[in-house]
Parts: sequence; structure tokens; C-alpha cells
Amino acid sequence: MRQIVLDTETTGLEPRLGHRIIEIGCVEVIDRRLTGNSYHQYINPEREIDEGAVEVHGITTAFLADKPRFNDIVDDFLNFIRGAELVIHNAPFDVGFIDHELTLLGQPQDHVENICSVLDTLVLARKMHPGQKNNLDALCKRYDIDNSQRDLHGALLDAEILADTYLAMTGGQTMLSLGGESGHDDIHNQTGLSNPRTVNIESGQLRVICASEAELEAHKARLATIDDISGGSCVWFKENEGKSVN
Repeated sequence: MRQIVLDTETTGLEPRLGHRIIEIGCVEVIDRRLTGNSYHQYINPEREIDEGAVEVHGITTAFLADKPRFNDIVDDFLNFIRGAELVIHNAPFDVGFIDHELTLLGQPQDHVENICSVLDTLVLARKMHPGQKNNLDALCKRYDIDNSQRDLHGALLDAEILADTYLAMTGGQTMLSLGGESGHDDIHNQTGLSNPRTVNIESGQLRVICASEAELEAHKARLATIDDISGGSCVWFKENEGKSVN
């Protein structure tokens, strides 16, 4: 599966009021792996940027004066995202702006719904964490994603952070942990799993960690949640359905 994690910055909040895209950032994920392939472009919106928007992303009208217009970059952009699943936080905002730009160019046939599928991580987060804050900063804190460089919003930086967050949300943890909080002092804490069985490290054998019944049930419940959210596309759930997980 090819996914494109996407973010935009704009001159304001409402395309119907004439606001435009000023920055696009995308990172590519294939089969749940970041490929290092990205797309990034600043865009001259041919209009002033709202003061409130500048406070959010720090991009000024003067900075964009010599940047290409959307019309100049649209082909490269569409070629990069075409056929992929777009992963966007609060997708209606970004998709609405992209479709607005394409409408202005007379290209409604290239509206996002016609060339891509879309996964909204805000909707996903609200299902997984009902009643909690689910903006990108809150998710970074919840999933221990480093966003220390995010003093201001930036499309490419936010897309990179969202990619890490999305992979963590959907089972891409860098450490085996079903319990959330974990320490780093020893392998017991790093795995977050109970019932460890130690073997002789000096002999060249590896430490074997066995999950408890409660942890196995938590694992199956998480797979079922991912399967439900993805519309039945969780391959791990299908492989383990009706089987014990070892």
C-alpha cells in the first residue's frame, strides 16, 4: 500500500472567502515504512495572508513573493499523490483547500476524491481516544513522538510528525509494549510484557519473552479495533482470527 501523509498551510481558514494554499508538505509511506521520498513546495497565493495565520505558521507575503503559483506546481503535486491513500489530520480542511485550488484552475476532474482515497487521522484518534484532546500535539504526547522542533506549524514538518504518529497509533510502536508506559532500565520494562523466561545470554541465546493471557487478549482487541477502523483491511487480524497468538 502506498500512502502519502499530507499537510498544508494557508492564508486563512476559509477557501470560500478567497483564502489559498501557501505550502504543501507530503511524505511517502509504502507498506507502513517511511521511504524517505517527500514533496515540499511553498506557493505564492497572489493575495495577502491573514495576520492570525502568520502567527500560526510564520510564513509572510514577502517570503512568498518569488515562489511559484499553484498553477505552476499542480502537475508535479498531482503526480506525487495520484492513486495513493492520503493520510491527513482533519482532512476536510486540507482536501477542501486542494479542491478549491483545482476548481480555480478548471480541473474539477482532479478533485481529491477522484484520484485518491483519504484517511482522516483526527476521526481515527477520536474513535480510539473518545473524550480526549486529539490535536497533533496531544497525540505526540500520548504516543511519545518528538515534536520539540514544532515552534510554528510547517507543512513538511507536520507531515513528518503526523507520519510517525499515525504509524504509532496503528500498531507501529518502536518497542513491544501493550501497556503504554514503559521504562528503559531493563528488558522487562522495555517490552512491557510479563512472564519473561531468561536464557543464558553468554551462550549466544536470546531472552524469550512470553505474553500473559491478558496481554494476548489486549493484542487481539487492538487488532479488532484496527480491522474495524480500516474497513476490514487489517491483515494481522485476519491471519490471527480464530488462532492463538504466540
